[in-house]
Amino acid sequence: MIACPRLSLPNLNSTSTAASQTTSEPDPERQARKLKSSPQLSRWSRARAIRSGRKLERPGDRSGQAVGVRSPPVHFQSGESVSLEPQKRIDSDNGVEVTAGNSIYMVSDGTGWTAEHSVNAALGQFEHCLVDRGCAVNTHLFSGIEDIEQLMEIIKQAAKEGAMLVYTLADPSMAESALKACKLWGIPSTDILGPITEAIASHLGVLPSGLPRGAPGRNFPLSDEYFQRIEAIEFTIKQDDGALPQNLIKADIVLAGVSRTGKTPLSIYLAQKGYKVANVPIVMGVKLPKSLFQIDPEKVFCLTINPVVLQAIRRARAKSLGFGAEVRSNYSEMDHVREELEFAGKIFAQNPVWPVIEVTGKAIEETAVVVLRLYHDRKNRCSMPRISKRY
Repeated sequence: MIACPRLSLPNLNSTSTAASQTTSEPDPERQARKLKSSPQLSRWSRARAIRSGRKLERPGDRSGQAVGVRSPPVHFQSGESVSLEPQKRIDSDNGVEVTAGNSIYMVSDGTGWTAEHSVNAALGQFEHCLVDRGCAVNTHLFSGIEDIEQLMEIIKQAAKEGAMLVYTLADPSMAESALKACKLWGIPSTDILGPITEAIASHLGVLPSGLPRGAPGRNFPLSDEYFQRIEAIEFTIKQDDGALPQNLIKADIVLAGVSRTGKTPLSIYLAQKGYKVANVPIVMGVKLPKSLFQIDPEKVFCLTINPVVLQAIRRARAKSLGFGAEVRSNYSEMDHVREELEFAGKIFAQNPVWPVIEVTGKAIEETAVVVLRLYHDRKNRCSMPRISKRY
């Protein structure tokens, strides 16, 4: 937890309001200088704006904005105040004072997984700004916060930094205290867990337990789903890299592709969701197992990748394994990479029921979403695009 000065806690039940907020006049001599973005990122940002149809505000166009205006202080009942003026730091490149990034505090009484992933998903909508360093953001996760004093200390520190507070607190009294403190001290806040918990409680007609996940008072019996996931992980590990081809018929999903297209990490990710996954490497000069063509073709999913990206991945892999120059040239040479991808492409074309998924630039989670959507569409016989299309 971040260390901060010991300040007296406010009385959240008090009806007295905070002292009136005052705004000082802008001081031109102390204007915050923005971080400079690289020309390449600037061009990327402009191109993105054109494609999206939006005009992104550029730092140089903000002549009409008052710069360097101090945020008003928040007064506590003890008479002490916490300034919400944005923090500054010294840029090591040119020694000038620059404005620090905006802070987002994530508070949870559990692991903080829900808060962290929700914030990261939301920040993905602002990549046009974050990548160009126009609106830097610092995130701080505080997990396992189960006591009101700890919570208040974090909220006070958020007030000092002018941070936003995002929280997932299962205990209604803790969540209510966080809300009141944030309102009292003028901190923008979002309760991620509360609204959806209330909606589900209303729908089910049952009150929530109010205990965080993993709390001592909670009981999690080992369900069939748990054992299904364990079995799927064990199966997937044994079937990695084309091992035991006779067991392909037992797999829920079979992944096929050339080396370094992400078959193994994708297999493990899907196995953790309870799917038995086998992966089969496609290598020139090596015959594919007959069982691959004998199983249900709707189980098979093909992975392909851009040859330039694949070459870079293979070079890094060969270097990390300490391969010699001869091995590296054969494994990561562009002509060999293209030839291997074309060889795999011919096999895919001969089996049009196998969907071909383009993994270039995709995270494992994104590829998994495509695989599972197609898998469940086929299983439930839902309408879907042409199988021959690349996804």
